[in-house]
Amino acid sequence: MIIVNGDIVAQGSQFGLKDVEVVTATVDLEEVRSYRAAISRGLQAATLNARYQRIQTPFELAPEDDDADIEKRPTLPMQPRMHPVEEEIALSGGCYLWDYLRRSGTAGYLVPLSGGIDSCATAVIVYSMCRIVMDAVEEENQQVIEDVKRLCQYSQGVLPKTPQELCNQIFTTIYMGMKKQSSRDTRQRAKDLAEAIGSHHVNLDIDEIYEAQKKLVVNTLNFEPRFGVEGGSNQENLTLQCLQARIRMVTAYEFGQILPTARGRPGGGSLLVLGSANVGESLRGYLTKYDCSSADINPIGSIDKADLKRFIAWAEKEFDLPCLHEFLTAVPTAELEPITENYVQSDEADMGMTYEELTTFGRLRKLNKLGPFAMFQRLVHDWSIDRKHVEGDTAPHYTPAQVAEKVKRFFHFYAINRHKMTTLTPALHCNDYSPDDNRFDLRPFLYPNFWKSWSFKRIDMELKKIEKKRASKGK
Repeated sequence: MIIVNGDIVAQGSQFGLKDVEVVTATVDLEEVRSYRAAISRGLQAATLNARYQRIQTPFELAPEDDDADIEKRPTLPMQPRMHPVEEEIALSGGCYLWDYLRRSGTAGYLVPLSGGIDSCATAVIVYSMCRIVMDAVEEENQQVIEDVKRLCQYSQGVLPKTPQELCNQIFTTIYMGMKKQSSRDTRQRAKDLAEAIGSHHVNLDIDEIYEAQKKLVVNTLNFEPRFGVEGGSNQENLTLQCLQARIRMVTAYEFGQILPTARGRPGGGSLLVLGSANVGESLRGYLTKYDCSSADINPIGSIDKADLKRFIAWAEKEFDLPCLHEFLTAVPTAELEPITENYVQSDEADMGMTYEELTTFGRLRKLNKLGPFAMFQRLVHDWSIDRKHVEGDTAPHYTPAQVAEKVKRFFHFYAINRHKMTTLTPALHCNDYSPDDNRFDLRPFLYPNFWKSWSFKRIDMELKKIEKKRASKGK
């Protein structure tokens, strides 16, 4: 930016693929001198005993001849241009992915599509990258054109004409389903999205690999694990869910390694695997270690669910992708348990908290630096069931006991899952409360039980006081 006396007179682009951007403005230096010549400054200068030598120079910033040129005038002030959250995700993620791709020297990206909003958002960010790149090609950005020619070797140096054509050559989406767990809806949503953005799409099932790996346990231990809906224990249920998730990670890397060669790309090459675990799931530890959350980079690793939904709703109209509406209305689910007439796995039900609540926990933990007891003291007021309704207030209404239970549950799972943060895929940082342990959040990854011995007891003591006071008021 160029700012004169507090007024913005010129502003460069916040995101772009140009190596150099020059921003210019015409400035009246007399306005700056007048602004700086405050009386208090003059008095302070006059009281100084030190003398400063004046140095004459053979040039002027504002030659006197300019005063006679009446065509010149100072650049008028302007309002700052600020991108909304949705545009920031599209532009920052797109520029970041392109820079990473061209520097890495690989053949493109691969995203495991689940039919959910997280992997959908990751894929749409890649599509946003392709849109940005094609705009730069149209502007005849030579560096971008050279990079596109290197990447698009399928077409032997012929430049793609649309973002979809570019997407097809450097981006692969893969749906890895299971016949009992995966629904037709998620499979169809993944296919529709791939067709809309032009990605090379692979649709497969991992049942045979899953059954073979499961038989290894049965034959070796003479014990057959079962899902919870089939009467199995919690440990059996987790084992089978994690098995599927990790098979998907191995499969994603396998296809990422061989796909460019199988598609006939000269020189072969490999694809970088993109992760799609949002910041809330990482914070809560609601992910399998070394599953599809394990990737080369994660564009949405520090973006919460609410902002991802806003981004998808924005992209539906801005990018003309009607199929995105189905992702917005779908219930978030990992689809790692069998679907029955009475049961469909739900992320928020499994976690015991909503994604909006996770965002609140994350901000209070990192930005406000609150522990369990201090967080309870804050939220018991913010989420109070007794507070008066205020227009625009979207915070939930809970009893003090419910708030205490949620805070305890969050910190319990946060503590026992901190070890997962050490293996999180490096993410593009978009907020101040990312739990990414690699470079950002260097908190301990093993917590002792003092929370339960002190903080949790203090919550219980405070809860008794609050309940007693509410009872005296007849609530």
